[in-house]
Amino acid sequence: MAACGVPTPVIDHAKKTVLAAIEMAEFIEPGKQKKISQGLPYFEVRIGIHSGPLVAGIIGVKKFQYDIWGDTVNIASRMESSSAVGKINISQATYELLKDYKSFRFEHRGKIETKGKGKIEMYFVSRN
Repeated sequence: MAACGVPTPVIDHAKKTVLAAIEMAEFIEPGKQKKISQGLPYFEVRIGIHSGPLVAGIIGVKKFQYDIWGDTVNIASRMESSSAVGKINISQATYELLKDYKSFRFEHRGKIETKGKGKIEMYFVSRN
């Protein structure tokens, strides 16, 4: 899990998050192809992104850990589980923040049923 704009807000958090996700997916693919060619087990990723408010803070008494939680985190998890291997799946909220960037290409997926959240509008995003 990763978050952008926490604890200090960042205006272009959605753009920075998607660019980081693209780099991650692009990093994984060559290693996957190499392992496949060698007949070895390989690693795959599905990436999901949602934008919105969340709660962040330190938890723990003896061992401190910075954590985030809330509905935004839960929906981001649903974006990941509803994604496809090697793809970046974003919510409508994230799409609205990115739709005017010409550097991204969007594939509208429609409303997809998600566990505990009902149908959510989703898009695959990639570099244009």
